[in-house]
Amino acid sequence: MYHSLHEAIRDAEARGVTLATVALEIESRDQGRTIEDIREVLGRALAVMRHAVEQGLTGDLRSNSGLVGGDAAKLRTGPAGPLAGTVFRDVLMRALAVQEVNAAMGVIVAAPTAGGAGVLPAVLLGIAKQKGFTDDQLISALATAGLIGAVVAQRASLSGAEGGCQAETGAAAGMAAGAATEMLGGTPSQAGHAVALAQQGTLGLVCDPLGGLVELPCVFRNATGAAIALAAIEMAMAGITFAIPADEVIDTMGEIGREMDVRYRETAGGGLAATPTGRRLAKERLVQIKRV
Repeated sequence: MYHSLHEAIRDAEARGVTLATVALEIESRDQGRTIEDIREVLGRALAVMRHAVEQGLTGDLRSNSGLVGGDAAKLRTGPAGPLAGTVFRDVLMRALAVQEVNAAMGVIVAAPTAGGAGVLPAVLLGIAKQKGFTDDQLISALATAGLIGAVVAQRASLSGAEGGCQAETGAAAGMAAGAATEMLGGTPSQAGHAVALAQQGTLGLVCDPLGGLVELPCVFRNATGAAIALAAIEMAMAGITFAIPADEVIDTMGEIGREMDVRYRETAGGGLAATPTGRRLAKERLVQIKRV
């Protein structure tokens, strides 16, 4: 697997192919499996993602704590806001839907983690719906996202306990931005800039779940992460470049994560989890879970 996005982009552009192509080829080589087999696995992951979105949009799910549930459906059926009828609102809705399924102990794809699992399917499926992209195109986008996530894992971290939410939702935003940019016809270099543009916008993001539950603010941070990914895609597709290469942005994320106070790394000891309301809700809801 590639240790840097620069190497992957260089190889893809030298050959005139996509990042998805080089990702599938190297995965095939490393795993000793055919590209067709790998695409089949990605197709199954896509099906799980799609089902999670559909399940979350019913509005019927609630987490055991009662803190999470029903908000994705409000974006689907609620009053029209300034973004009604846009892909932006559709993507936000899907991000919440997947995370509500996760909070209710449903089946999701941890891409890259359970805590950040709503961003990638929301962005890819939302754009695919708007543009009429096929499942084959979505599967290729998942391959690109996997390559990006693997580089982040090697150079920094995908764990909120190690690097804060920048390593989960932030990494997911980078994966979604790069993958969607390529799916939209962007070059490998544009996809790299999309990754950098997304991840620079999440640097320093803390992981502060109330009561240690992957519910609040995690669910809503996925919607925020998806919004950041959309901003990065829009900029990259317009030809905007980011002066700091994506690999260096990822390295910076890893450095920040290592230096981050332990209270802000999934311990529920700081951030929103430590507010008076956060502590009260955590105490009340953890008692609720014990009763359930």
